[in-house]
Amino acid sequence: MKRNIYFLLKLNRKIKNIHIKHFGIFLLHILKRRYLGIFLDPVLGCNLRCKMCYFSDNERRKKLKGIFKEEDISKIANAFFHRALKVQIGCGAEPSLFKHNKKIIELAKSKNVPYISLTTNANLFTENDWLEFVSAGLDEITLSLHGTTKESYEFFMTNGSFELFCKSLGTLTEIKKQYPNLKIRLNYTINEDNLQELSLFFDTFGKYNFDILQLRPIQSIGNSDYANFSWTEIYNKYDNVIQKLKEDCIKREITCIVPDKKDLIKQENLSSAIFETTFCYISPRSIWEHDFDLESDTF
Repeated sequence: MKRNIYFLLKLNRKIKNIHIKHFGIFLLHILKRRYLGIFLDPVLGCNLRCKMCYFSDNERRKKLKGIFKEEDISKIANAFFHRALKVQIGCGAEPSLFKHNKKIIELAKSKNVPYISLTTNANLFTENDWLEFVSAGLDEITLSLHGTTKESYEFFMTNGSFELFCKSLGTLTEIKKQYPNLKIRLNYTINEDNLQELSLFFDTFGKYNFDILQLRPIQSIGNSDYANFSWTEIYNKYDNVIQKLKEDCIKREITCIVPDKKDLIKQENLSSAIFETTFCYISPRSIWEHDFDLESDTF
């Protein structure tokens, strides 16, 4: 049975008591039910050098190497997918550099994973790729962007093409006509220099069909080219820019995920309370726990 992931996330935020959350995870665990979020980077690389990302750091990028072999994917599926509530392809790297994404989707589907998603900058995938992924069982496609104009998009997403991004979004809009249950999500990272142009968001993207918009205030994730991590302007302009965009999303029946204004001051993430017990990160350099042996161990 397909789970409503966003309903579960909302429910998690409403439950404030950390002990209740941990007890719930404990019950799911002993009953051998699904509760893991599998975040899988099948390749450690990216075709872009986004200014807010660690891939813009030459020294860090040298250390981010590795790619899974095709046979490794089956081992990962056998070890983890039977306990996965969600499998996300692409977490801290770009999955379009990997040739076997369709196999991951097919394996997750065969293991009855309720929700399968893929996160990408959408500059390399073709129309045929999208159709293959969706027909194989992909539930959600998340596209990352950091600007609403060609100038800002290509400034922050170094080596990226605004035309290619919009072409992918247009292709997915057409695919949704054939696969209406497919969820399209846009992730926008906010900084003080791209905040104001959110007022133009639907002028640029209103013609496309997408379901979810996540607005994420910038955070430091390494020695990136762009280093203004202040949230002051984001807080000061919240009502005029972000709140208005939230209201526009409601009118268009689009789910808008964004921190409440008060949380910009607290900078709290209530969902992080169960992060360690539900988050499972897998990459060519790290498979969940440091001592996990893919050849002999399972979750």
